[in-house]
Amino acid sequence: MSFANQVRDEVRKTINDRDKKFACLYGILLYARIFTEQQICFQTESSEVAALVPELFKSVFGEKLVCAEKTESGSVSFAITDSKLIGDICSTYKIDPACREVNLRNIVNNSTGAFLAGAFFICGSVIDPNKEYHLEFVVPTELLCSDLNAVLGSFGVSGRIIQRKKSYILYLKDSECIEDTLTFMGAQQCTMDIMNVKIRKDMRNKANRLRNCDEANINKVVNAAMRQTEDILLLIKYNELENLSPQIREVAKIRIENPELSLKEIGELLTVPIGRSGVNHRFKKIAAVAKELRENGCK
Repeated sequence: MSFANQVRDEVRKTINDRDKKFACLYGILLYARIFTEQQICFQTESSEVAALVPELFKSVFGEKLVCAEKTESGSVSFAITDSKLIGDICSTYKIDPACREVNLRNIVNNSTGAFLAGAFFICGSVIDPNKEYHLEFVVPTELLCSDLNAVLGSFGVSGRIIQRKKSYILYLKDSECIEDTLTFMGAQQCTMDIMNVKIRKDMRNKANRLRNCDEANINKVVNAAMRQTEDILLLIKYNELENLSPQIREVAKIRIENPELSLKEIGELLTVPIGRSGVNHRFKKIAAVAKELRENGCK
């Protein structure tokens, strides 16, 4: 089952009283792909939602909607062409087919989440959070899209709107906004799934950053050790190392014998231990002599 259908299935189970059923069916019908005086058409990819729709009609209008058929893609399509039923729908929900808009008087007793769920059932989708964070509603008119964004705004979520062909897309990319929207509709478990995905992604990112940091530090130590070893070998070749202080010669000896050690570790092995900066200072003196030799043509 897709993540979107998991959301639909979880939310469907929360539509469990008359007010919620009334508001949910309102969302389904208002955001139907086609809504005219002659016909109302909508479809769903979810068999659970397809089973819910007739129950909602039975609860609100006293009769089950039976005009459902499967499309070639596997979606279930509903087409209402009975003029009396369309008239009852428009009268009950105060819907003007020529100018559909959200009428808040149809959404009572904290049933806004059920209304939003109805809209999601018919024109909403959400991508598996393991892939990306994206929830959207494909809405038939600009006014309905703006009204739906206002509904989201009632609980602190704001989406972005773009036009795609003849439809308007209201979408969310922020994971927390998606979590709030799913929770508001009643999909708490799916919200928890997103949070768990975020935790796993965050842990993987931290592990990658640590690994990259470790690799960078290792490369830095190796490159520095190679340069220092080359400088020391050059000084040995031209008998210049003996002209330096015993402390510097000791550092050079430890580096030649331990090319893998960091400056801190070399400092700890000295007869009189010193810190990293002190070891680095001694290597700078070796590097200065090596540079002078190279400038004089010594290789």
